[in-house]
Amino acid sequence: MTALVVREHVALAPLTTLGVGGAARWFVAAIDEATVVAAHAWARARGVALRVLGGGSNLLVADAGVDALVLQVGLRGITTCADTGDLQVTAAAGEPWDGLVRHTVEHGWAGLECLSGIPGLVGATPIQNVGAYGQEVADTIAAVRALDTRSGEIATLPAARCGFAYRDSVFKRDEPGRWVVLAVSYRLHPGGPPTVSYADVARQLGTAAAAPTLAATRAAVLTIRRAKSMVLDDPADANRRSCGSFFLNPILAAAEADAVTVRAGDSSMPRWAQPDGRVKLSAAWLIEHAGFSRGERAGPVGLSSRHTLAIVAHDGARAADVAAFAQRLQATVQARFGVTLTPEPVFWGAG
Repeated sequence: MTALVVREHVALAPLTTLGVGGAARWFVAAIDEATVVAAHAWARARGVALRVLGGGSNLLVADAGVDALVLQVGLRGITTCADTGDLQVTAAAGEPWDGLVRHTVEHGWAGLECLSGIPGLVGATPIQNVGAYGQEVADTIAAVRALDTRSGEIATLPAARCGFAYRDSVFKRDEPGRWVVLAVSYRLHPGGPPTVSYADVARQLGTAAAAPTLAATRAAVLTIRRAKSMVLDDPADANRRSCGSFFLNPILAAAEADAVTVRAGDSSMPRWAQPDGRVKLSAAWLIEHAGFSRGERAGPVGLSSRHTLAIVAHDGARAADVAAFAQRLQATVQARFGVTLTPEPVFWGAG
């Protein structure tokens, strides 16, 4: 067995899409499960906190860094097996998410096509129940293989144990940090039709697409996301240094949503009824109608010029600048509408 290599004071800013923040006190890059297990054992033996780093696309690291062992999970590999008429596709946690989506679309396996263009790695998808344009991974996840840091054992959790909800799961909600995702299995549908339930996607496909293909649907989603600078693959895009959507769309009790509509004084305020009777509101709409505009800046930090939900770190920005701008958005929306916006990214470190 190869000896565990633990590095010290490793800069984390280059490993995140925001490109800000300090260093990891200790750092391990893992390309196999044995290294993940060994890194956990190393941290536990020394009483050191363990933080798991994937693609860094949903993370804000404090300027002072993080006093922990940062474990970069880089496990790779994709396997398939038949599953009662469907196909179970298992991807290691370090696989790039959009690469997996592209792979499934090219092979004609339906179920992930509307999740095209989302940055990050496979391992993050069950944690926050990644979703967009009418699909979320909870629709297709069959099981999650993960290291239980409480017992030190590797376990396979079926979807029923994952506690999926809107941008949430047992991994994020109940005991954050307990589970280190190693691989995720998705149940897909060979030859199945794409999901076209969002008006934006249907419009992009056009009326001629009576029976759209998976490839056409993926292309439509990528076009929509690029128009919002939500595909982080263009180094020339001034909006590229972001976490994508910085806030979750708030979900309120129906009476609370009605009160927000009254405060807004606009009956056309976007709202979507949920199966449990609650109502989802648009965080982007609330931010815009609280007085902010696309491209608005406060020094080296501001809103994307293409999407109100994205906070962009420009040259010279620090993590503290990003946090302060986010807090300003929250405070203004709270004062105007009485709604608390919940950040989507994970925050590491003090301050």
